[in-house]
Amino acid sequence: MQTTPADRPSRFPLVFELLVWALYVGLYKYNYYMEEAIRRHPLAERANFPYPQLILFALAATLYAVPYYRGLIPWLLRRRRYALLVVGGVVYLWWGVKLNVWLAAQLFGPLAVPPVLADFYRLYAGPWGRVLAIGQPNMKVLLTDFLAFSCVAFVRYAFENEAHRRRIERDHLALQMDQLKAQLQPHFLFNTLNSIYGLSLAGSSETPRFILLLSELMRYVLYDSGKDDIALVEEVAFLENYFEMEQRKYAGARIRFAAGGPGLAALRVPPLLLLPLVENSFKHGRHHFADGASVEATLVAGPDTLHFVIENDMLPAAPPAAPGPRRSGGIGLVNIRQRLRLYYPGAHELLLSEHGGRYRAELTLRLPPR
Repeated sequence: MQTTPADRPSRFPLVFELLVWALYVGLYKYNYYMEEAIRRHPLAERANFPYPQLILFALAATLYAVPYYRGLIPWLLRRRRYALLVVGGVVYLWWGVKLNVWLAAQLFGPLAVPPVLADFYRLYAGPWGRVLAIGQPNMKVLLTDFLAFSCVAFVRYAFENEAHRRRIERDHLALQMDQLKAQLQPHFLFNTLNSIYGLSLAGSSETPRFILLLSELMRYVLYDSGKDDIALVEEVAFLENYFEMEQRKYAGARIRFAAGGPGLAALRVPPLLLLPLVENSFKHGRHHFADGASVEATLVAGPDTLHFVIENDMLPAAPPAAPGPRRSGGIGLVNIRQRLRLYYPGAHELLLSEHGGRYRAELTLRLPPR
């Protein structure tokens, strides 16, 4: 099946993640560390961005959050370890922020040029024992780190779950399509072989042409029907061969098929989509027993719509059947209803009606742009 824009992974989680890093880390945490630096060095001049190096320090001092929201939280959520999620998240952030800030101060300390930054880095790059102290000033950012990066984690997890659900639905849909096609092919072959059997018994001179048409039809059924979609003109050619085969079989019947419209050369449809409606009309039509009975079909293809109508004279009403097991049937109509629900949810209309001794099937499709 073709990939639609709705099937593609959303970029929102990545955009949201980058916004958190830019706005929260690049602005809010930078401002927090700058306040700390100025508070400990009152003579420093205050400006909006006096020390760009401090922005890089804020980013480096927050890298510990990446394993938290990309690894720890999704891993625990997938295993539904919610109690461990709370405890493990708090413990990781409590000590992760201390260690990360200490390592960042070790890295940036030798690079500090303004005295205010040198004093600031010395504050965080002290002895390791002091880093372990619970009252460390950098712990003030623990709560905001927890809120900001937990939001990132849950947004990423929610969108990943949604993408996974869509993949499962798409795979299930493809499996259903394959099952429906596999069901339709032997059904079609069974009907056409019965027709050849009838011609061979009668010794009809049309048998060779009939077999040639059947070979074309079977080539389409066996090979082209395995595709996700096919050009509408190829589906029309298949139906034309089918109608010709039935006309040769019932020479006295009026069997017609016409196709046209501006979208005929451009539209694509699932293969064999219309075949169940056609087979149903020929199977239950009165042309089996009376010359002059008709099966007539028209197909009109617009720029983004397809309208197909097929009518046939009906057989006389049969008397009520005696009690007992009934033959199974109706594979074709069940098949097309299932395929329409799968291929065109909310974008199709199938109307079946009987009036004046004629049976009418009318299908309208609203085709999505390709």
